[in-house]
Amino acid sequence: MIRPLELFIGLRYIRAERRTNFISFITLTSLLGIVIGVWALISVLSVMNGFERELRSRILNVASHVRVTGDNTLISNWEKISDAISVVPEITGQAPYILSHGMLKHDGLVNAVLVRGIDPEVEVNVSPFASNIIAGSVDDLREKEFGIVLGEDLAAGLGAEVGDKVTVIGARSRSTPIGVLPRIKRFTVVGIFNLNFYEFDNGLALVHIKDLASLQKFGDNVTGIRLKLEDAFEARSISRQLREMLGSDFRVRDWTIEYSNLFAALKIERRVMFIILLLIVAVAAFNIVSTLVMLVADKRSDIAVLLTIGVTPKSIMAIFILHGAVIGFVGTVLGVVAGVITGMNLETLIPWVEELFNTEFFPDEIYVISKFPAELRQVDVIRVAAASTILSLLATIYPAYRASKTQPVEALRYE
Repeated sequence: MIRPLELFIGLRYIRAERRTNFISFITLTSLLGIVIGVWALISVLSVMNGFERELRSRILNVASHVRVTGDNTLISNWEKISDAISVVPEITGQAPYILSHGMLKHDGLVNAVLVRGIDPEVEVNVSPFASNIIAGSVDDLREKEFGIVLGEDLAAGLGAEVGDKVTVIGARSRSTPIGVLPRIKRFTVVGIFNLNFYEFDNGLALVHIKDLASLQKFGDNVTGIRLKLEDAFEARSISRQLREMLGSDFRVRDWTIEYSNLFAALKIERRVMFIILLLIVAVAAFNIVSTLVMLVADKRSDIAVLLTIGVTPKSIMAIFILHGAVIGFVGTVLGVVAGVITGMNLETLIPWVEELFNTEFFPDEIYVISKFPAELRQVDVIRVAAASTILSLLATIYPAYRASKTQPVEALRYE
């Protein structure tokens, strides 16, 4: 099989000769640099994708897909509002709630807490709390029995267990003959949950909605209605639809708004990390420049001979572009293979490394997500491979151009 001249000579120059071993060594280091850069970039992006997926999943386990609240007031006719919005087919579950800030006290220990009043019978329609109970039961939240369910970290911080009494100090105060005093009530711990999300496990308590209404003197009013959607990623469009339906007397918020700063920060961090790691690939790719410059200097007489026998300057330029492109392509392919393998097995590799070195990269008490989730996305692999290939090609242009401008008379004068 006869190959094109440019490809034949370009591949021929890749093979080392005795007097060009150093050039071949530089070529190898350039290739390895691209492999490592692409490998690291795909692996890190996979980890960041996994963290974003895990964080979103944990948030959606607790947060409402959509919340309907009053315009700076409580909702007095929530049953009517619930019936009105039930016509939206994408809404699969509804549950009223009362939200109150307060303090919990037990055995001299005090912790700030967000108290959520729920109706256990309908709460299962919008959240998976029942499946995350590790002690007791959410079904033990009964009206007028003043039971409370605590997050695991919150319970541990207070030293409270199922059956213990804790004091709830409400945010709203009451007037008495001796002055303004906070509303205080003793609750019995009937359950402990673990959502694997420190913000909620350490700062959220659940009580029966009627008990919290009684403590806060809300009557039959509620803070709002929590909605669960068939597809959580349709929250924005459903929110827009509900705003038009309910009018300006109600406020509709979805999880993409409530946690917009968090996910915007993650997106910026991911973009910055991509740029930083791409610089590793860029440094390795532009090492091809030094490789080709040295190769052109070494092959000046060969280039001159080719020019004298009729090879065009464009063909000379193509020879060295192909030479550098092969280095970049092979390095990119090897890096992609290594990155894909790593990204697909990272969740098992990291625990093995932690066990091997007897360390923990993300302690539970510090980080929201303590494990290394990973999600390999095809679009990331394509973007990294394309960026690496383009950078490798760009690195070949100047040396190849200089080679095409070789003057045969000057190059052969002292031969």
